[in-house]
Amino acid sequence: MEFNIPIKVEKLIKKFRENKAEIYIVGGAVRDLILKKEVKDWDFTTNLTPEEMQKIFTKNSFYNNKFGTISIVDGDDIFEVTTFRTEKGYSDVRHPDEIKWGKTLKEDLQRRDFTVNAIALEIQNLSVDKSTSPLNKGRSLNFKIIDLYDGQKDLENKIIRTVGNPDERFGEDALRMMRAIRIASQIGFLIEEKTFASIQKNAPLIKNIAGERIRDELFKILISISPSQGIILLKNSGLLQEIIPELIDGYGVAQKGHHIDDVWTHNLKTLDNCETKNPITKLAALLHDVGKPKSMIGEGEERTFHNHEIIGSRIAVAIGKRLRLSNKELEQLFKLVRYHMFTTEATQTDKAVRRFIRNVTLDYIDEMIALRRADRLGSGAKESSWRWELFKERIVEVQKQPFSIKDLKINGQDVMDILKIKASRKVGEVLEAIFKEVEEKPELNEREILLKKIEENK
Repeated sequence: MEFNIPIKVEKLIKKFRENKAEIYIVGGAVRDLILKKEVKDWDFTTNLTPEEMQKIFTKNSFYNNKFGTISIVDGDDIFEVTTFRTEKGYSDVRHPDEIKWGKTLKEDLQRRDFTVNAIALEIQNLSVDKSTSPLNKGRSLNFKIIDLYDGQKDLENKIIRTVGNPDERFGEDALRMMRAIRIASQIGFLIEEKTFASIQKNAPLIKNIAGERIRDELFKILISISPSQGIILLKNSGLLQEIIPELIDGYGVAQKGHHIDDVWTHNLKTLDNCETKNPITKLAALLHDVGKPKSMIGEGEERTFHNHEIIGSRIAVAIGKRLRLSNKELEQLFKLVRYHMFTTEATQTDKAVRRFIRNVTLDYIDEMIALRRADRLGSGAKESSWRWELFKERIVEVQKQPFSIKDLKINGQDVMDILKIKASRKVGEVLEAIFKEVEEKPELNEREILLKKIEENK
C-alpha cells in the first residue's frame, strides 16, 4: 500500500535502517494515514534500546522517562521512538509496575490499547528522493501493513475495540476508557459492544487518574467534530458521573419560555454550536447553565432559575479545579459562565456596555460572543437579531471610549503640578472624580478640558 509521508519521517527511518535496526510507524499516525486524515503526531517503535538510539542521534535527542521513549528533534519537529517492550502489573491503574524491553514487534503491539492503534507500517522502497521539496512535503512510498488484531477491519467498520480482553486493558490504564470515547468522537466511530460494557463496568477506576490527564482527553472531545456525542458517550458509559456529575443534574430538567429542551440537551446543543477552538470556551458552553438545577424554583411554566449564572460560575470553577485548570483558565471559565446572561437591549447605556466589557475583560470578549451565539442557537433561536448585531457594533464603538483612569488625557503628575501637592490620596480622588464625568460624557476627554477640571479642585 502507498502512503505519502514527510521527507523528515523518511530520513528518520533511513537512519535506523542504516544502523541495521528495525523501525515501524505505529499508533494514531497509522490510523490517520489509512483514514486519509492529516497526521499530526508521528510515533515509531524499534528494537533498539534508548541507549542505542542515543548513540545514533547524539546531538538531537533526549530521553527522560522510564518507558523506553526517546525524542528526536529535527528542526521544529519532535519524533518519539519507543523501544519494543512488554509490561506487567498496574497497581496504580495507570502505569506499569515492570517494563521489559521486547525482542519482537508482536510483543509491542499486543500491549497497545485499541486494534485501530495496533497497526504498524514498515516502509518498503526506502531511498531518499533528491528532488523532494525542502518544505518537507514528502512523497508516496510503499508500505507493508502489519495488522495482528484486525485493526483494518475495525477501521472499515468504524469500530473502537480493545486489543484482547477489555477488562484487562482498562485495568492496566483506566485513562484508556476516556481515550476510547475521545477517539470515537474525533473520527465518528462507535465503541464495540463488549468494550463499551467493560467501560461501564470499570468506570469508577477513572478516579485513580490525575485530573490533568482526564482534562487533556476531555479537551480533545470538546474540540472534536461532534463533541456532544462524546459527552453522551461519557454519560452512558458512567464516566461522566465520575468526572462531572454536576452536568447530569440537568437531565430531564424542563425549561420554560423560549427554551425547547431540558437543561442537559440545551447544554449539549450549545456546545455543538460553539464555533471556537478554545477548549475553555467549549467547556464554558457545556457548563454555562450548570447552575440551573441548583437554582430551580417552582414547577412547569412557573419554574425559574434566578441567579443560575452566579451559582453556575461557582460550580464551573469547582469542576475546573478538579480538572487542574491553570489560574488563567479558571478565570476565563468563571467569567464566561458568570456573565453569559448579559442583555442586548438597545436602550442600555454606553456605561452599561462598558461595565459588561470590564466584567468579561477584553481578553475574553470574542469568546463570550462565540458562547452567546451558541447559546442562542442551542435555545432554538435564530443565530442573530437586529438587537444582537447592534450590541456587537456597540461593543466595538464603546472600546474607543475611556475605560479607566489610565485612558484619561491627563495623569497624576498633572494633578500634582496644578494643585501643587505631593503624591497622596488626594491625587487619586481628583482623577477618580474626573473619570466619572468622562465616563458619562466621553467627549470631555480632551486635555485642555481636563486640565481646567483639575483647577476646579483647588
